[in-house]
Amino acid sequence: MTDDPAGFCQQEGDASAALAGQGYGATLWEPDERTVSDARITHYTRWLAGRGIQAGPDYESLWEWSVADPGTFWTSIWDYFDILGDRGAGPALTGGPMPDVHWFPGATINYARNALRTAWTDPGRTALVFSSERGRRGSLTYAELAAEVARVAAGLRALGVTKGDRVVALLPNIPEAAIGLLAAASIGAIWSSCSPDFGTRSVVDRFAQIEPAVLLAVDGYTYNGKDYSRAGVVTEVAEQLPTLKAVVLVDLLGTARTSPPAVAEGVRLLGWAELGAGRQAGGASEPEFEEVPFEHPLWVVYSSGTTGLPKPIVHGHGGVVLEHVKALALHLDLRPGDRFTWYTTTGWMMWNFLVGGLLAGVTTVLYDGSAGYPETGRLWQLAADERLSYLGVGAPYLMTCQKAGLTPGETYDLSALRGIGSTGSPLPPEGFTWVYRSVKKDLQLGSMSGGTDVCTGFVGHAPLLPVRSGVISGRCLGAKVESFDEHGHPVTGKVGELVITEPMPSMPVMFWNDPDGKKYRDSYFADFPGVWRHGDWIEILPDGGCVIYGRSDATLNRGGVRMGTSEFYRVVESFPEIADSLVVDTGRLGEDGRLVLFVQLAPGRELDDDLTSRLKAALREQLSPRHVPDEIVSVPGVPRTLSGKKLEIPVRKILLGTPVTEAADPSALANPDVLDAFTPGSRL
Repeated sequence: MTDDPAGFCQQEGDASAALAGQGYGATLWEPDERTVSDARITHYTRWLAGRGIQAGPDYESLWEWSVADPGTFWTSIWDYFDILGDRGAGPALTGGPMPDVHWFPGATINYARNALRTAWTDPGRTALVFSSERGRRGSLTYAELAAEVARVAAGLRALGVTKGDRVVALLPNIPEAAIGLLAAASIGAIWSSCSPDFGTRSVVDRFAQIEPAVLLAVDGYTYNGKDYSRAGVVTEVAEQLPTLKAVVLVDLLGTARTSPPAVAEGVRLLGWAELGAGRQAGGASEPEFEEVPFEHPLWVVYSSGTTGLPKPIVHGHGGVVLEHVKALALHLDLRPGDRFTWYTTTGWMMWNFLVGGLLAGVTTVLYDGSAGYPETGRLWQLAADERLSYLGVGAPYLMTCQKAGLTPGETYDLSALRGIGSTGSPLPPEGFTWVYRSVKKDLQLGSMSGGTDVCTGFVGHAPLLPVRSGVISGRCLGAKVESFDEHGHPVTGKVGELVITEPMPSMPVMFWNDPDGKKYRDSYFADFPGVWRHGDWIEILPDGGCVIYGRSDATLNRGGVRMGTSEFYRVVESFPEIADSLVVDTGRLGEDGRLVLFVQLAPGRELDDDLTSRLKAALREQLSPRHVPDEIVSVPGVPRTLSGKKLEIPVRKILLGTPVTEAADPSALANPDVLDAFTPGSRL
């Protein structure tokens, strides 16, 4: 039997037919002439043509040019968007092979200066709109945002923060977080954030690695209608960060004065309004920007850290500016004045991507609260209330709405909505169909895949491409994504390892505390020297479309036939009785194991013989007889990381005998209490 991760054998020529047989590939939306003509990516190709670069006539040709000549492509992005900074006279990139590549070695730039540039060209344009469960709502113009950044940056400088120091935040998705990031970046300090629902150990595991000088924290947060004090957590975190000079408290619940956290002697405790208060009174409104080298660290983001300390991934000012302005303007088609949000927390890289909307001159909408409170349609209500042009969500949210039978297009005024983004996990064909049936027919649904590692998507959508059921429209400009077979050869129309064979400027400039780069190399370049292995199964179709099948290191291998887990979940979670699921194959090299399906039942449902039989029958019919589980087990919940990803690999380790405490770090999980339900018993 041919090794086939998708679970179906196919030749390159009939890949589309094989996918179509599983519901993939139906065209749901195509751009009309006006959409194509007005798209920013079309303006960009015309601009290229005016400079003698014929990169057309279609998207695939433009993509091929962008990855064949990455130096010229990324230089054109700098010039087309008139990036503020000094590009220098040297080449766009030097060195090689990856990861020994350096971008724009002679350039200087500042992320915050580029994010706030609209403050000087259109100061009255709204920069931020913020909304929350607690009813806190407001907005800041670009001029007001710049003034706040100037104030907070002055306050940080007064606390002794200088270029290269770390400023960390335990804040929800509120304007203070965005202001803090921009203020730190304006100084050349390095930003890092966690969501306030992270536990003490999870926060310390991240922040202690980078030895911060200042902690910005909140007194508490609200989620699903309940208030949660964070005073105790802030105290515990501050105690374990010996390099802290100050803790700055944002009084979100109104308890900062009555129940303040305790801090060590020598550590200042002050309120958010006290930062730079003298500067504010003086009326100065323009930040001072420290121009830094292109690869100067901008922020530290983290891997999930489920089986060890989270990897501290460092991105540079220049790479983020170029990548985000490209992605937001050319792929999401955002234009100055558009209203844009992505539902996220500050602990997920999509928050960094969301704040990047300022680089494109848009109005960035921040929402703090649950997507399902007071009802499942909360984000659609937000889209209507704020007249959103673009709404980004995690794929599970769309599937939850579909399962709940929502019809947002009938319930809410979504007339301003032009685009919906989906990421975090593969969106199955039913999710695509539901959006066009129940939300809106004349918008572009963009399924994206990328990662914290590059702080963007490397396969996604563009306004020149059609939307097809279950298919990601194409590979992103400047991202040379390929599918490798087990021998390291590129394949088309077959499932293989997702790799990137040419450098991108938003690849990490380093891992923190990795002076010789060994951890960085081992993470991405150990399998294919000079080639980035991302760890996903991908199929690249002959026409350039892409299908992601899940993590390649969580593969199901049954009788020599491999498949990603996303197809399995698609079948199981289509059942109304199933709220969530997780599947694990306990087989090892040269040895078959057991295929165990864990299901979290919907309220009021039970795992009886009838449901078990129907689940097995559906898996047999829609996948293959080899993928019928040996056992189906009811569990109280599916363990997920703090960013919402299922813990397939740690659960597999638990089933094979690894103690729960060694298989996964409970502080890195959103729901660690469910882990014990996966310990092997007599049934396994």
